[in-house]
Amino acid sequence: MNWQPLFRGFKSYLRLERSLSANTIEAYIRDVEKLTQFLESTETEKKINEITSDDLKDFLVWINELGMLPASQARILSGLKTFFKYLILEEIILSDPSSLLESPKIGRKLPDTLNIAEVNSLIDAIDLSKAEGMRNKAILEVMYGCGLRVTELTTLKISNLHLEIEFIKIIGKGNKERLIPIGSEAIKYLKIYLEQSRVHLKIKTGKEDYVFLNNRGNPLSRVMVFLIIKKLAEKIGLKKCISPHTLRHSFATHLIEGGADLRAIQEMLGHESITTTEIYTHLDRDFLRQTMTQFHPRS
Repeated sequence: MNWQPLFRGFKSYLRLERSLSANTIEAYIRDVEKLTQFLESTETEKKINEITSDDLKDFLVWINELGMLPASQARILSGLKTFFKYLILEEIILSDPSSLLESPKIGRKLPDTLNIAEVNSLIDAIDLSKAEGMRNKAILEVMYGCGLRVTELTTLKISNLHLEIEFIKIIGKGNKERLIPIGSEAIKYLKIYLEQSRVHLKIKTGKEDYVFLNNRGNPLSRVMVFLIIKKLAEKIGLKKCISPHTLRHSFATHLIEGGADLRAIQEMLGHESITTTEIYTHLDRDFLRQTMTQFHPRS
């Protein structure tokens, strides 16, 4: 069976009706392609309207046997459900074979975080005598100060900096915009980087609006941000396994510990559901329990 016309229509649906980003759309297509690979591997020659819930159950068993984690399996199933919903809307099929399938149970893993002293040590370890030093300091100050995802940092534009009113505009998942307050420390080092370091770079044509650039004048890659943080962690002997996302988790956790409103944190992080943000309350309970144990005379 030729799936390509279905994929083209599905892409248009995701882009125009769901307003999803190109990366998210490609992820959906890859998930559905896994179903086509499964059907080919089992030599199942079926038209799209002949696929049953039993076929999809066999597919889920197949991806489980491939060793995929429950979270990955749940994401693939979500992609398939969206695909079949599209087919129903377009009247390509009359019944949805994925409607009764349940996602695998996923344990909610608490994210790794840094305490405030560890964050400070990480930032203080940056060598400001090097050409990239001030850029790296601005990166960490902005990531931790605003709770950004790594892609939001690497795509941050100068035209979206509103430092005079202490806000930056972020283009997050699904091309959704949000305004985030930016603190004085992050503003301070961001300005120093822009006015004293970045001005000396030969910037590639068309990349002038990107905030964080490499030494060739191109926007900084996600991988480079990972490497910067990994090297700093090694430099200070930090034993935790951290990534750029760790700074985002730490941002949220420290706000919770300080008594910030959960809805405000949800807005700043760009979470669609408050449930996603509520994972940080578990971290906060640990903090409260430790405080009780350490300071209460009867503990």
